[in-house]
Amino acid sequence: MPDTPLHPLYDPALIQNESAGIERLLEIMQALRHPDHGCPWDIEQDFASIAPYTIEEAYEVADAIERQAWDDLKGELGDLLFQSVFHAQMAAEAGHFSFQDVVTTMSNKMVSRHPHVFGDENRNKSPEQQTADWEAIKAAERAGQQQDGTLDGVAVGLPALLRAYKLQKRAARVGFDWPVIDDVIAKIAEESAELAEARAELSQVEVEEEFGDLMFVMANLGRHLGVEPEAALRKANAKFIRRFEGVEAKLATKGKTPGDSDLAEMDALWDEVKRDERAAIAERD
Repeated sequence: MPDTPLHPLYDPALIQNESAGIERLLEIMQALRHPDHGCPWDIEQDFASIAPYTIEEAYEVADAIERQAWDDLKGELGDLLFQSVFHAQMAAEAGHFSFQDVVTTMSNKMVSRHPHVFGDENRNKSPEQQTADWEAIKAAERAGQQQDGTLDGVAVGLPALLRAYKLQKRAARVGFDWPVIDDVIAKIAEESAELAEARAELSQVEVEEEFGDLMFVMANLGRHLGVEPEAALRKANAKFIRRFEGVEAKLATKGKTPGDSDLAEMDALWDEVKRDERAAIAERD
């Protein structure tokens, strides 16, 4: 018996065609969102409900790259692409724009922002000059969108640490910045002292404010050091996980878990894990 078609509005052959590329994915998305015959969960979603998944998928892409897990990266990139298709489908249903509009907009943007590749500008520029040109083009685009403020266009939905970095980078372009890194370090000491005082004397709301100030200045220190703080913190998280799992492994050889241990023992094992890492690096070198 032949397969029953999904619905006359769909193209079953296209949906089952594994070599059909992006057109197949777009057809699948339309089918999932069909108000009468689609998936109930997909139908009830909107931009706001899907946005957290979009952010999550972007981080899972970054995680796969960090782990150099290339098979995982293939899947994570597909998940991220599907998020774009999902948003574009909802936009098309609302009459805002289509997926092809998204593709055209991005293509036009890349062409306009690379005049040294697609235009008549000389491509023999330093990376620094290319970055400066890129920022100048973006500034002109913001002006055309009536984004006149220095900080306009820094997305509210960015992770807070990354947004702090971008806000301060934008402010630095117009000269609102500490001239030397020692000034930033001095500010960190000042904010740390204020946090210690807040912890002892102020309300929880005030403690949170002082902690936020300290984090904000730390993001600025990263910028002055040429370190993107979000990436640095991801690496620190990965290192912590790796080392704590090493502690758990050493405890397991003793027939123990962290719950059976205490801080002194785990701290000593943590130092052992660090020494093992350094020895392994020295051996590779």
